[in-house]
Amino acid sequence: MAGGCHRQRSFRGAGVVNGAHCQGVTRGARCDRECETLSLVDGDIVYYPQFITADVAQELFAQLLATLHWEQPRVTLFGRDVPSPRLAAWYGDAPYRYSGVTHQPRAWPEFLLPIRRAIEQTVMHKFNGMLANLYRSGQDSMGWHSDDEAELGVNPVVASLSLGAQRRFVLRHRRHRGLAPIAINLGNGSLLVMRGATQHHWRHSVPKTKRAVSARINLTFRDLRVVNEPP
Repeated sequence: MAGGCHRQRSFRGAGVVNGAHCQGVTRGARCDRECETLSLVDGDIVYYPQFITADVAQELFAQLLATLHWEQPRVTLFGRDVPSPRLAAWYGDAPYRYSGVTHQPRAWPEFLLPIRRAIEQTVMHKFNGMLANLYRSGQDSMGWHSDDEAELGVNPVVASLSLGAQRRFVLRHRRHRGLAPIAINLGNGSLLVMRGATQHHWRHSVPKTKRAVSARINLTFRDLRVVNEPP
């Protein structure tokens, strides 16, 4: 569980939090910035609007853009094999399978280890994998889904660091149609943490936008477990 967040806001169908002591300590990590805990119906999300400073975020964005091994995998959507509407790269200690594709891991870049440690200290959870997504323009997107693969465990903790252009992150409940969708504008240097039963009950997406927006990189830190596949 992420600790030290005491701020509340409220959404329709959700209650939320005020105050904040963010525990990440590394170059550019802000331990004096506010965070908000979204006490969702059937879910739990913490948002740090400025987890790292804008200048550090911009420097990290440029380094990731230039050095990560970006690919455009083909994914299975509604039974069809199509190119992913964004670029991606998987780094970690084990393979990760999602959208019908198994991604073999690449070794952690050294320059990302301080950020990883800062996020782990803040969230109070260890991560052994990171999925990087590159949204090249407003036409790149992420469809509705939950991070509920068996490898992530029963109640997965997923920490998402946003770099570059601001994009709209939308959540909707799987069953309660009376709950209005929740939208959060994820800014440069922000950190969003999904935990508890969130993935069981909520789907999320990053929709396309007609606005002229520059590129965005999203780093999602995950904790993969060993899953025994059927023979």
